[in-house]
Amino acid sequence: MATIDYCVIAAYLVIVTGLGVFLRKLAGRNLESYFLGGKQIPWWALAASGAVSNFDITGTMWMVTVLYLLGMQSWWHHWMWGVMLPAFGLAYVAKWVRRSNVITGAEWMLTRFGDEHGGKTARMAYALVAVITCVAFIGYAFQGIGKFAQIYVDTGWLVEMFPFAETLLTTYKSQTMAIAILSLTTLYVVLGGLFGVIITDIIQTVVLSLACVLIGWVAFTELSPEMVRQAVPVGWESLSPAWRIAEFHGTDNGMYEMFGFLTVAWIAKGFLLNAGGPGQLYDFQRYLAARSPRDAAKVAAAWPFFLVVRWMMVAAITLLAMSSIGNVTDPELVMPMVLQKYLPMGLKGLVIAGLLSAFMSTFSSTANSGASYVVRDIWQPLFRPDADEHHLVRYSYIATIGVVVAGIVVGLNAESIRSIWGWIMMALGGAVIMPNVLRWYWWRLNGWGYAAGTLGGIVLSLVVPFFPDMPMYVQFPLISIGSLVACLVVSLATAPAADETLRKFYRTVRPFGMWGPVRKACGLSERELADPAESPWTTVWNTSIACCGVTGMYLSPMYLVGHWYWRAGVWFGVFLGAAGVLYFTWYRRLPSDEDVAPENTEPV
Repeated sequence: MATIDYCVIAAYLVIVTGLGVFLRKLAGRNLESYFLGGKQIPWWALAASGAVSNFDITGTMWMVTVLYLLGMQSWWHHWMWGVMLPAFGLAYVAKWVRRSNVITGAEWMLTRFGDEHGGKTARMAYALVAVITCVAFIGYAFQGIGKFAQIYVDTGWLVEMFPFAETLLTTYKSQTMAIAILSLTTLYVVLGGLFGVIITDIIQTVVLSLACVLIGWVAFTELSPEMVRQAVPVGWESLSPAWRIAEFHGTDNGMYEMFGFLTVAWIAKGFLLNAGGPGQLYDFQRYLAARSPRDAAKVAAAWPFFLVVRWMMVAAITLLAMSSIGNVTDPELVMPMVLQKYLPMGLKGLVIAGLLSAFMSTFSSTANSGASYVVRDIWQPLFRPDADEHHLVRYSYIATIGVVVAGIVVGLNAESIRSIWGWIMMALGGAVIMPNVLRWYWWRLNGWGYAAGTLGGIVLSLVVPFFPDMPMYVQFPLISIGSLVACLVVSLATAPAADETLRKFYRTVRPFGMWGPVRKACGLSERELADPAESPWTTVWNTSIACCGVTGMYLSPMYLVGHWYWRAGVWFGVFLGAAGVLYFTWYRRLPSDEDVAPENTEPV
């Protein structure tokens, strides 16, 4: 890179780190301010922050990788990580989460299962898997940012200045760059809390969106329709999943050979993941930080709008690579190689600053979320139940650093982005997916059952690395079924949650599903107690329409970049049609701003 590129990147890093220092006092007033911003952050800012937190370098590199390998049928791959969560969130999940009035997803367990031993055990189990997930995602981010940085950073001058560090700056260049960037990002996460994360995320959204549009424009103007057709295989633009990809047999991409089975597993996993609500990362936190359930639903609806440019950029980078870069030995390096080749001086610095902002926003949200579970759900209940707010915020700093260090250790030991991503999504994801679904829809699940299903699933997921040849479509159902059986057996073998706890949860959150005995105990009919806008049929309708809208929103710019105009037009029409329907069936039926349950006062 040229000197001007380094200057642009350095200026950006100074600005976001300075913001962390500036916001320190605002973030450190109390634990709710530190982790939820005092529930005073506007819904659009939470949506922008949540979206840019999804927009990480490592994930984008992986999206480019699977699109490069699989074509547009790779769309089905993205179901497994919850690409449709905004659709479920706007329809009902976001409102349910916000009505819970807690600080973390693990603390939510007390509102659902009570503060007896069963509920506390469920809380600890949830916190444990949350911390494991956050650490794994930091390790995943470590792999991606290291590979990205090694392409751009010239360490020759550093070797001349520090000859004793030559091995670190050459042989272990990727790891050294990753540690340096993670260390800098940790600084403003520790100092700024969620206020710092949100405000820097808004800045990063602007920078990142500009970078994506520039990359999309470069691809659109550099590649003619004829060049694209010559570069991609026949049928590459089709969404129809192949049942089997024979050419992958016996290659490094052999795990995708039985693509039909994988597609079924990915969609099933995605549906269950979305129906179970936000997982253990920052999405749960963003909904809880909303001012009201109405705003929480708006957060979910606005979330995908800020991600449209990401899908356009992914298609642009992939098509540029297929048109001009041959003999790619590591598909995970496609993205940095394309940017290195096509971006001119000055613009390269701006785009890389935008992508660094994507990494930093995702990393900061993950680290902040992981620390919240350590402090609120492990340290405080077990060791310092009477700790004051200032003590807990101080320990939040330590917890953030600890989570990051653990993630770096994971990243140092991971073989590739693909290896750690597959384990997080299908093994660890399968470990908690059934307990997370049952917690909302089945009244009889108790804290002991939730803990048994979660911990049993974690044990099974830790066995998976010992069977590296086991396909994802075998891993996921085996782990999920094992976890489900543990949930059912232990729940039915132990007493249900206290009647008062169940009635309070049902009246406050107002879920649907198998809640008949609890509804009867409340002394109200289903019609009297339920929100008509959240009836099962209305919810299924709005969720389905929203899924179509999200799909159209994401696919239309991808097809546009590749000059497939009629496909782009059709999917944009799908998005517009879905938006029009949702205005009448969803938006006009949103709860009022006064629909806020009393703050949770249960002991923690």
